[in-house]
Amino acid sequence: MLKPGGRFAVSRCCDPRGNLIRIRKSVLLWVGCVAGALTDEEYRSKLSAAGFEQIDIEPTRVYRAEDAREFLSAAGVDVDAIAPELDGKFLSAFVRAVKPADTGTKACCGPTCCN
Repeated sequence: MLKPGGRFAVSRCCDPRGNLIRIRKSVLLWVGCVAGALTDEEYRSKLSAAGFEQIDIEPTRVYRAEDAREFLSAAGVDVDAIAPELDGKFLSAFVRAVKPADTGTKACCGPTCCN
């Protein structure tokens, strides 16, 4: 839980356009961060729904199929077959957002506290 005005920041693997759905379903790739990747829209939607503002996604690295060739080959994945799906289509990014400053109104903390 953040205090009003607090900032959220995380460095995560992102699938900016939702291109890797088939690859993200592979349990073997979970440890490679791809399976849990969210699209930019999913990040923004989830943070907005949690009350955050000033949501920013700053790419820090775009990954190529060659970056993961050794790992994917060891996992039994035919890298050449998936390269067109994978190459340049996922990235690492800093995801940042700010919790709005307190407006002086008490937030509801549950189903019975606002009655």
